[in-house]
Amino acid sequence: MTNKEQFADFKQGLIDENEHKYGAEIRAKYGSAAVDESNVRLMGLTRKQYDESVLLNSEFEEILKAALDTGNPAGELAQKACDFHRQWLCVMYSGYNKNYHKGLGEMYVADKRFREYYDRLSPSCAEFLRDAINIFCEK
Repeated sequence: MTNKEQFADFKQGLIDENEHKYGAEIRAKYGSAAVDESNVRLMGLTRKQYDESVLLNSEFEEILKAALDTGNPAGELAQKACDFHRQWLCVMYSGYNKNYHKGLGEMYVADKRFREYYDRLSPSCAEFLRDAINIFCEK
């Protein structure tokens, strides 16, 4: 199996796992067309694009942790974290817009699973991130 075929299998595995865990929920909530479009986007990523998304996410989380220490969602570090988040979104999803970004921030607080994911970095991280995204998107 070539590296390209292995990478395609890897991406398909990510899609299959997501469909198994959340497929019914996300299709009911966002529609099959949106989910299918997201899956096509993931399958179309090159290895370089995928690696970039991993790096962007890692840098986002590191900067976000530092921003949390400042306690200022409008501060330079928090806004830099939001820009890394935006860049990651632009790799992973088509059609980035500020309303979409703000909606994700709200979801990170409202959905227990996302809240727990972000709050693992620090208590109340999800709220901090939501506030920082709102400020970022008002610029």
